[in-house]
Amino acid sequence: MLRTDDILSTVRMLREEQLDVRTVTLGINLQECASYDLDHLCRKIHNKILSKAGQLVSVCNELGRKYGIPIVNKRLAISPATWLLEGMHKDAHLQVARQLDSSVKAVGVDLLGGFTALVQKGMTPGERTYFEALPEVLSQTQRICASVNAASTRTGINVDAILLVAEALKKTAELTADKDGFGCAKVVVFANIPDDNPFMAGGFLGPGEPEVVINIGVSGPGVIKRRLQQMLQDHPSANLGQIAEQIKETAFRITRVGELIGREVAARLNVDFGIVDLSLAPSPRVGDSVGEILQVMGIDQIGSPGTTAAVAMLTDAVKKGGMFASSSVGGLSGAFIPVAEDSALAQAVADGSLRLEKLEAITSICSVGLDMVPVPGDISVQTLASIIADELAIGVINNKTTAARIIPVPGKSAGEIARWGGLFGESPILDVKNLSPTQTLVGRGGRIPAPIHSVRN
Repeated sequence: MLRTDDILSTVRMLREEQLDVRTVTLGINLQECASYDLDHLCRKIHNKILSKAGQLVSVCNELGRKYGIPIVNKRLAISPATWLLEGMHKDAHLQVARQLDSSVKAVGVDLLGGFTALVQKGMTPGERTYFEALPEVLSQTQRICASVNAASTRTGINVDAILLVAEALKKTAELTADKDGFGCAKVVVFANIPDDNPFMAGGFLGPGEPEVVINIGVSGPGVIKRRLQQMLQDHPSANLGQIAEQIKETAFRITRVGELIGREVAARLNVDFGIVDLSLAPSPRVGDSVGEILQVMGIDQIGSPGTTAAVAMLTDAVKKGGMFASSSVGGLSGAFIPVAEDSALAQAVADGSLRLEKLEAITSICSVGLDMVPVPGDISVQTLASIIADELAIGVINNKTTAARIIPVPGKSAGEIARWGGLFGESPILDVKNLSPTQTLVGRGGRIPAPIHSVRN
């Protein structure tokens, strides 16, 4: 039970510090829609989405008003689309994607995740067709997000898949050149992808999940920042252990709020409640920034020595608070560092204190990885694949989720600004150094074997 002072503190947090539920994501398994008749498949997809998600937006809006807590995004996550499309041609992938886009619009939802390929160990012919279709899917739909799991600790790293996704990213960037390569912001490449992640673009409904389920993403970096500012104003000599305790206590309260909302949404829709993902997911809004938390903690220049240690402490404290608050914590639950979506991180890139190499080091600690990172448009496929492979290797060796959402920006070079607006923000383009035209490692293809500690049976 929460103590009275905890309850009052949570009420103040809602009223004064603008806590929100970042996303309510409804997972829907579409496997029963499978059909070799493409038109029949599309009709079944549309009917199931309408029947399961038709009330999602109205329920979320009603609960937001009831509790005075804004629910910022309402989203869908489906079972991997590749499971429905095996044996079908490239145009079928595009037709299904368009149907999904239309169905999502019909129910008033922001985004749909689950145009997904699980290729960590190998690929079927249908999954190879998926990569061929991916650039057109991402460029010709508005709300469809894609994810590729190209590595896992149990299987190693599928370099063939990484090369294919790198080629798809280059083509997607070219097809959306008028939007600074924005299509690439809707696809993430993972190692150890979680089955219940409610955040986009990497959300999907994994194997073993319920047929229909509600997963909640509660963020709150601004809340934690303001709590730390108040604490340090009242106790200027507070040590790092005390700072970690304040983060943990705040994360506890945020998680309790998220579970309350999630369970009520699930009950009203008569579906299962899944997990609360307490990930500190920033937005471009000033004050809603993971980078600003690091600055309050004492990292004046983000990317300078001490940044990785600060992110480690922040991520661990968030996880501890969340786990104590709920037995249903899942997804990613930690700290995101999406460069373009966090105003303080984007400014650190502009100042030159945060570089690609330091970002990669931080990703050994944070929740996801190289997230919303713009790179020069003339980057080669092999270089792009090499960056992705490096990031996934961190996840494979450390038995954690890592991911890469990298955006080649056509016609622009390092230091110029990539602008996407809204939730996706803007950022200076990061320089990619130490390029070698003769580098052939990833070009050899194949699969990097799983590490020795993967053998646990």
